[in-house]
Amino acid sequence: MNYRNLNVWKKSMELLVNVYKMVRLLPAHELYALSDQIRRAAVSIPSNIAEGTSRESDKDFKRFLYIARGSAAELETQCLICISIGYVKESHIEPLLEQIALLKSMLSSLIKRLK
Repeated sequence: MNYRNLNVWKKSMELLVNVYKMVRLLPAHELYALSDQIRRAAVSIPSNIAEGTSRESDKDFKRFLYIARGSAAELETQCLICISIGYVKESHIEPLLEQIALLKSMLSSLIKRLK
């Protein structure tokens, strides 16, 4: 299976690009703190999908999809933190939250198909 053909991977890459654009809005003093955590969570999603496809079994693939879904939840929380502490307006984050919700749903559907 080629991970680049998976819609869930493609959507996670779109999210990643949008997250990197949003992080530019954060204060410079957050460069190595919150913004770094946000980027790491965003990178983790497509990376775990890709790594999971290279595993020997559906069970292993599913485990990496769970990790990707966890990273999506982590990213969602970090975006909400940015709103809560006033770093970014909710209107800037809302499109990301919608992308994250869609991605979490897609990951859940794929996990269910592998059960």
